[in-house]
Amino acid sequence: MAAQNLQKVIIIEDDFAIKTLLCAVLEYNFTVTAFDNGMDALSAMQKGNLPDIILTDLNTPELNGYELLVQLKASNFFNSIPIIILSGEEGSDTRIKCLEAGADDYIVKPFNPRELEVRINVILKRYGKKLITRNF
Repeated sequence: MAAQNLQKVIIIEDDFAIKTLLCAVLEYNFTVTAFDNGMDALSAMQKGNLPDIILTDLNTPELNGYELLVQLKASNFFNSIPIIILSGEEGSDTRIKCLEAGADDYIVKPFNPRELEVRINVILKRYGKKLITRNF
């Protein structure tokens, strides 16, 4: 199956090890593009590189995950893209703030990679996205 038929995921994570893990886990069933900060991801989206879902850390340089979330949900063009927050911040207040701002899910690091895949698939189904997976 051609990679261009897979759902597109943007990962925004400045921690190299976590970004590498996320890419390794997700690239089997998704087309993955990774950025170190929200500004680069936003720039790519403004150039037409639209994902089916975004996974973002909260604490990234230049444009953090929360600021990106707020900007995307305020945009008539990007507001329908589902967003999952991945963060080491466990506080209930932070989770509530992100969910109220429009995040579709909030996952605390460290996370179970399989659970992350399931959560992504549940959200994509909720948004009516057809899931395509590679079966080797």
